[in-house]
Amino acid sequence: MDFFLTEEQKMFQSMVRDFATTVVKPRAAQMDADGQFPWDIHRQMADLGLWGITIDEKYGGCGGDYLTMALCAEELSRASAGIGAIYLASLSLAFYPINKYGREEQKQKYAPAVAKGEKLCCFVLTEPGAGSDAGAVTTTVATEGENFVINGNKIFITNGAEAEIAVVFALEDKSKGHRGISAFIVDKGTPGFSVGKLEHKLGIHPSSTAELIFENCKIPKSNRLGEPGKGLRIALESIDSSRVTVAAQALGISQAAFDDALAYSQTRAQFGKPLAGHQAIQWMLADMATQIDAARLLVYRAAWLKDQNLPYMKEAAMAKLYAGEVSSFVTNKALQIHGGYGYTKDYPMERYLRDAKITEIYEGTSEMQRMTIARQLTTQ
Repeated sequence: MDFFLTEEQKMFQSMVRDFATTVVKPRAAQMDADGQFPWDIHRQMADLGLWGITIDEKYGGCGGDYLTMALCAEELSRASAGIGAIYLASLSLAFYPINKYGREEQKQKYAPAVAKGEKLCCFVLTEPGAGSDAGAVTTTVATEGENFVINGNKIFITNGAEAEIAVVFALEDKSKGHRGISAFIVDKGTPGFSVGKLEHKLGIHPSSTAELIFENCKIPKSNRLGEPGKGLRIALESIDSSRVTVAAQALGISQAAFDDALAYSQTRAQFGKPLAGHQAIQWMLADMATQIDAARLLVYRAAWLKDQNLPYMKEAAMAKLYAGEVSSFVTNKALQIHGGYGYTKDYPMERYLRDAKITEIYEGTSEMQRMTIARQLTTQ
């Protein structure tokens, strides 16, 4: 078994880490405080080619593999989980259906703009009554001449306030239930498409989480994505894919918290010696390091399997389940090591802890991951 990255992947990882360390990390606390979308960082990411990693070279992308994108999500999230959320929600989740199921003319229209960082994407599935039960969507689409007309409300849409390209899932044939869901591309500025409430969240503040409203939103029939009635399948496949990068995000948060806790424990002295000299702290650090390493192996394995076109649904669910729960464990212990200082905003521990929690919730809760894993185990 080969546990080593290729030289190209190492070089890319080093480049992203340098960018994240020198550009993103110094701004992380302020971005968390003001909650404003960092357009300047978005443009610098485009200059580095980060938005085109998995997009074919003929559309202006890099044609890279999924493990490389996971490495990018990890390094960005190590500096700012909010930046990591913006990145993975657009490229790994929302653009995936266009990349996989889009017709050639759709790819030609949207892929170059995404690769260049000119347009951001959002994945529009969740509704007030359709969260974990994705097949319960009630947003409808009807045919009107040469157009489709969409009506309904979506919630908790990452990048919803800024995205220029929305991949929307709506019920086209009510009589077929979840088999009547189809996928559509809706451009920002389309009449009847508007942004509603912006959520005030516990963490990942630089990333917007918005309500999107569709009121007689008319789009051309050419904007259908994939086959009629295949929308839920497309959505779930996209989520399976994105779980790997969410796991990478959780990994990045964990590594950042561990690095800071280790450094603090070696400089902060109590009872006449550094915290790292006390067995209670040593055992915390040992548990944290071990769990981070285990999470990294799960994340990289899931990404590698996808790159090899091998089954990876179970492995992606395992990676997200474990890495997400590890992130909450590690950030909690890192704050504990910092004691009272960790509870203040003078240190990033409380931000790490707040940011970590979402990795156990979006792209499928930990409970849904366990259901997915169990289903894969018992039906083989």
